[in-house]
Amino acid sequence: MPPLMLYDTWSRALRPFVSIEAGRAGMYCCGPTVYDHAHIGNLRTYVFEDVLRRALVRNGYQLRHVVNITDVGHLVSDADEGEDKMEKGSRRTGESAWTIASRYTDAFVSDWRALNLLEPSIWCRATDHIAEQIAFIVELERGGYVYRTDDGLYFDTGKQHSYGYLARLDRAGLQAGKRVALGAKKNITDFALWKFSPVDVKRQMEWDSPWGRGFPGWHIECSAMSAKYLGTSFDIHCGGEDHIAVHHSNEIAQTEAAYGTRLANFWLHGRFLTLSAAKMSKSNGDFIRLQTLRDRHIDPIAYRYLCLTAHYRSNLHFTWESLYAAQAALNRLRHAYARWRQKNALADARFVARFDAEVNEDLNMPNALAVLWDLVKSDLPDATRRASVDSFDAVLGLGLRDWTPLATEIPEDIQALLDERARVRLEGDWAKSDALRTTLQLRGWQVEDGRDGQRVLPFSRNGAE
Repeated sequence: MPPLMLYDTWSRALRPFVSIEAGRAGMYCCGPTVYDHAHIGNLRTYVFEDVLRRALVRNGYQLRHVVNITDVGHLVSDADEGEDKMEKGSRRTGESAWTIASRYTDAFVSDWRALNLLEPSIWCRATDHIAEQIAFIVELERGGYVYRTDDGLYFDTGKQHSYGYLARLDRAGLQAGKRVALGAKKNITDFALWKFSPVDVKRQMEWDSPWGRGFPGWHIECSAMSAKYLGTSFDIHCGGEDHIAVHHSNEIAQTEAAYGTRLANFWLHGRFLTLSAAKMSKSNGDFIRLQTLRDRHIDPIAYRYLCLTAHYRSNLHFTWESLYAAQAALNRLRHAYARWRQKNALADARFVARFDAEVNEDLNMPNALAVLWDLVKSDLPDATRRASVDSFDAVLGLGLRDWTPLATEIPEDIQALLDERARVRLEGDWAKSDALRTTLQLRGWQVEDGRDGQRVLPFSRNGAE
């Protein structure tokens, strides 16, 4: 197997992955802020990280995978302005911040499992680690990196020459070009470590500290929890590209100041899912949930398949047409796999080598899918193809072994639509044919056209029905 090459954001280069401790790897992935449901743009990042995890295991590593749950401290502005997102969510729903944190954590874990993402070794909540965050700030204070203002404690980035290297920040330009008042902050890039509770407002989530009652800043939780579970220098840190300039730069600053390391040996970042050239965002109203897909009779695993069709370092432009195409491809794969009899057979070594070469080239999943389809279309024995696809699916995570075809009896109303579509195709009315195909998709039936006419494939028992 070729070496596993990964693109490291820190070095801006592909590097062969070698773990700090032979045979073992530690990976920390920034999880959700649980003030609302995750949208499918958020979930794309977790699909990429799941593929990375599976690739590491395929390369022989014993993995410790940590995912945090941000249930306090994430302000609505990266500039440490505005209110805590949990408090804002509480006001929106009329429920306590603790209640909505629990509800949306459960919803996130449900989405996680629906996408067949492997469970992390450790889920860790920010509110369960307040003591560790306070202790970390004490360490930073001891090193002289902390100053106090009227509203909290801040990290002094001016004392750290390396600050912002991950994002290649132009600190001088940012400082000179600032268009808003800094207030009590010394530098435009300084960030909150601990915020004091307002004197005239009772917060739902607040704790006593050596500096007064309040709550932690967003960034300190990840430095504190990753240090607890992975150490102060571990193998891989992941997240979305929007974390590079602020959140991950601040994590690195904190750990470097406290322990002299840059936190992780590799930094990997997934690109955005876009709608009309803009990233999907809750604040913009572009809020498509996994449940939205289910409501349209789309299997969540079809969304996982769609994510695999684009490299994680490329934007993936979302359209409903591309998602329907992904579902059609997934169904073709499932039905082919189900037709192959299960026998004692070995995977084809040549196809496995081709597949592994693509996976190990910085998780090139579009090319890995191309190898998969070459295999499906090959003239290898059915049992060999099935064994080979089983091998591939350990990385793809499509859950093919768990899929069960539905009975193929076609209801009368669906057959009537199929008959109508066959008629309009004979007349050459392709626009009407396409419209009927879409109607059938929305009703839970996938249509394929071939030499022998149209064939209908029902969706699976573990997907939309």
